[in-house]
Amino acid sequence: MRDKREATAIDHAVRKLEALGPALGYPHQSAIRGSRLALRELRPRAGRSRWRALYVRVDATSFAILAIAPEAQLDQVGFARSVRRAEERATNPDPAS
Repeated sequence: MRDKREATAIDHAVRKLEALGPALGYPHQSAIRGSRLALRELRPRAGRSRWRALYVRVDATSFAILAIAPEAQLDQVGFARSVRRAEERATNPDPAS
C-alpha cells in the first residue's frame, strides 16, 4: 500500500483490535461472509477506508492479520483474491511447504 494515510488508518485499526480484542465492534470490524474460516475484516475509519485488514482469531488474546484487501464493494475480485490468500496463509503458515 503506497498511500501513507491509508497505512496509518490500518495501523490505528490494528491498535484498536489490540486494545479491545473481541469487544471491538461494528463498524470497526465485521465477519467475512463466505469465508471457510472464521475470517474477519478490520474496517479502518469505521468502514470509510478503501482497504481492509483480514484477520483471524488465534486464541483468547491473539489475532493474526493475514492479508490486506481492497474494500469489497470497490473491488470484488481483489477482495475475493485476498480472502483466498488469507485462508491459504491461515491453513498453511509455512510458505515453503
